[in-house]
This record gives sequence, structure tokens and C-alpha cells, in this order.
Amino acid sequence: MTLRLGLLAAAGAVLVFLPFWVPSTWQNLLITTFYYAYLGQAWNILGGYAGQLSLGHAAFFAIGAYTSAVLASQYAISPWLGMFAGAALAALLSLGIGYLGFRFGLRGFYFILLTLAAAEICRLIALHLPLLGGYTGLFINFTPNPWQFQFQGKIPYYFIALGFLAAGSGIVWLIQRSKLGAYLVAIREDEDASEALGVDTFRYKMIAYALSAALTALGGTFYAYYQYYLQPNTVLHINHSVDIMIRPIVGGAGTILGPVLGSFLLELLGEFSRTYFAGGMAGLSVVIYGVLLIIVVLFLPRGVYPTLAHLMRRRRPGGAT
Repeated sequence: MTLRLGLLAAAGAVLVFLPFWVPSTWQNLLITTFYYAYLGQAWNILGGYAGQLSLGHAAFFAIGAYTSAVLASQYAISPWLGMFAGAALAALLSLGIGYLGFRFGLRGFYFILLTLAAAEICRLIALHLPLLGGYTGLFINFTPNPWQFQFQGKIPYYFIALGFLAAGSGIVWLIQRSKLGAYLVAIREDEDASEALGVDTFRYKMIAYALSAALTALGGTFYAYYQYYLQPNTVLHINHSVDIMIRPIVGGAGTILGPVLGSFLLELLGEFSRTYFAGGMAGLSVVIYGVLLIIVVLFLPRGVYPTLAHLMRRRRPGGAT
């Protein structure tokens, strides 16, 4: 336990001073890594612990981004406050989707299709709403003001992204050690058996969905004020939902460190491939990225972190399973 706390403190100290030592390119890479790790943690509550795979989290992300941006531009409400309004709206939408899916017993592939359809409906609505910029997209004016979530340079965004990740991981840690976490894992492993033992599976899946959606929406506000541009075909595209869910799946869904490790691996891999396979070989980077993902799925089906943890336990004296 002491060793773990020491390693955690050392890692925290490195992360605090790291942005002052690396160039702007690496600052941006680290911000993106933390940001997707946080979104992966949010998805992990529903997909990893409850076992309800969602391919529509881009809808909640977009709700958070657009809500805070519109409230700031139209009503001068700080994004620090508007983000919670977006989180509430995203949770409300998730309850509607969850009711349709969970009350009518949709599981697996059918639930995935429901979430995908909901995200597509949101994309079409955003494309036709002038308030959201329509097909052109919504531009956010940049006027440096911390209260308006606008900063000079990347270092403030680095610490905000790191704070989001720390808070998201802390929430998942609390859930994992609570009665809610035990019920979600039981539902994931065998929903019918859980119901037979008296677990209200509908209620706990709805709670997990609302928490996951609300946290994802908070991440949408960060994106809006880091990129300063929202376009429905980007923030609501299926690729964005895949980007959110692939991190915990590669790193290890249903674990705290899985989304973090998956985000670091995929972002470093993406940066390496973009750097060394640019120009005429740019397409090769995508091929290598895809091949490595296939390798992870085939040979590390539980994810990278659970596999590494299992190997370390086996190497430990008396740790054979």
C-alpha cells in the first residue's frame, strides 16, 4: 500500500511539472490524452462496469458542448456554470434512451443500435438548428477570460484536462467500492441471475447511464472552449463515439486504470504514426493503427491493463492463480 501511494505521489509530481518541460506539441498531445482518458472513464461506468455497450455517447458530449457555448454567447452565463446545465440535459436524454432500451429489454447489439440511432437523430437536429450554427457550425469568439473558460497558451488547459481526469477517475473509484459498483458488475456478469437475487437491474442501469452521460457532457464543454468551433458532423459523428469507447476497451473496460492506459497507448501510437509515416505514406499510419488494434482485440481480449496485472500477479511469489 505504501509503495502504491509513493508511486502515485511521484507520478502526480511529474505530471504537475511536465508541461513546463515539454514543447507545445507535446503539451497538446498530453491534453488530448487526458481528455480522452476522462471521456473513457465516463463511458466506462456504463460500458465497462454495467456491461451496456453504447455507441452514442457523442450525443451527450455534443449536448454539453453546445449548451455551455449557447448559454455563454446568448445569455452571458459562464461555461463553468453552463457545463452543469449541459450535464443535466445529457442525463435527462440518457434517461429517455435508457427507459426505451432497458424497460423493453434491449441488450447487446440491439441496445447499441438504439444508442447509435439517438446520436444520429441529435446530429440531424443540430444540422438544422440555426441557433447551433447549422451546417456551418458554431464559432466561439476568443476573448481571454478565465471566468469564460478561455486562456492564453496551453498550460491552463493541460491542468484543467488533468483535473477532469483525476475527478473522473475518483468518481469511478468511489463507484467501484460502493454498493452501486457491486450491483453493476453483477449485472454485467449475469443480468438474469442478478434479477433473480433481487437486484433492481433497471434502476441501477439507469443510474449508471445518467452518470455516464452527465460526465461525458462535462467533457464536451472542455472541447468547445479548447477548439472554439463546433460542427455537428464532427462532434456528433459515429467516429467520435468510437474514439470515446475504444480507450477503455483497449486499456481494459471495467477497471480504473484501463481508460488511462488505453488513452496513452493510442495517442502515443497515433502521434508516432503521424510523425514517421507522413507525406506519401500517410495512409500507412492508419493501416498500422488498425492492425495494432486488431492485435489487442485478438490477443488481449480483456484489455492491456488486466493482462499486465494478471502477468504481474503470476510472477509474484505465491501469486499463481
